[in-house]
Amino acid sequence: MKRLNKLLAALVAAVLILAAFAAAFAEEAQPSAIDKEAFDALIASGPVAGDDVIASSAWASKVKEAGVLRVGTTAQSFLFSLLDEEDGHYRGFDAGLYQLLANYIFGDPTKWSFTQVTSSTREDVLISDQVDAVFATYSILPARQEVISFAGPYFTSKQAILVAAGNEAIQGLEDLAGKVVATQQGSSGPAILAEYAPEAIVQEEIDDVTARQDVETGRADAYVTDYTLILGSIVRNPGKYAVAGIFGKDDNYGIGLPKDSDGVAFVNGFLQQIVDEGLWTQLWQISLGDRTGGAETAPEPPAIGLE
Repeated sequence: MKRLNKLLAALVAAVLILAAFAAAFAEEAQPSAIDKEAFDALIASGPVAGDDVIASSAWASKVKEAGVLRVGTTAQSFLFSLLDEEDGHYRGFDAGLYQLLANYIFGDPTKWSFTQVTSSTREDVLISDQVDAVFATYSILPARQEVISFAGPYFTSKQAILVAAGNEAIQGLEDLAGKVVATQQGSSGPAILAEYAPEAIVQEEIDDVTARQDVETGRADAYVTDYTLILGSIVRNPGKYAVAGIFGKDDNYGIGLPKDSDGVAFVNGFLQQIVDEGLWTQLWQISLGDRTGGAETAPEPPAIGLE
């Protein structure tokens, strides 16, 4: 009996140890959530434009008269604009900007409406007047500037290669030759691959989720898109993906606006004010810096008005 009791005690101890390891692993594997309280406090502290500033812009006057800022954006970008299903709020770097802009126009950061966009629909919703502005990690490209206008840039990224964790076959651009590489329709991805990895077999998908699923299921060997989007996927899914290379020219994100709209000058003035007041840096730290390795120093914001 004593021997049985010892065995049972040893078994219980082993189970407790395994449970502790499992709990530690689960805690370690959790994605880095945004500090909701800090984010919400930052949005509430944003500047408010004077009546004369609103009146000087036909675009801003139209938005103010309508009583709501119609935003084309996403609910699925972990670092930039993610819907929190617990409280119904959107948080992230882009989300912070469009809420600060709503506050700038109305004195109320909640006066905005949501229209889901993809890489392929961002121009369409502006041209058809479904939205007033698009905030969606929207790269400023000459082809897009033929049909819409951009305020900004407000953020700079590069391109990156996402692979499944443990993939040793792809460690850089040169390894994409002959490989199936997913990217998003309507994004800069196809042109980027044509320039930097012309021998890759390009597989265009409708959105980020489908492209990542291609990598997970083996339908694609890799996925090329903006580094910030890939970073968000890695932070959100610990141990699932890896970065196999960062490359390319600076990729400037802009805020999409109707073609030749005077909203460009108005939104650029807003952006410059939040940069000058330090809100851009605080928003970067809350949305990205604290969640992707605890960066202590935010990068310099890009020069507003530089396209």
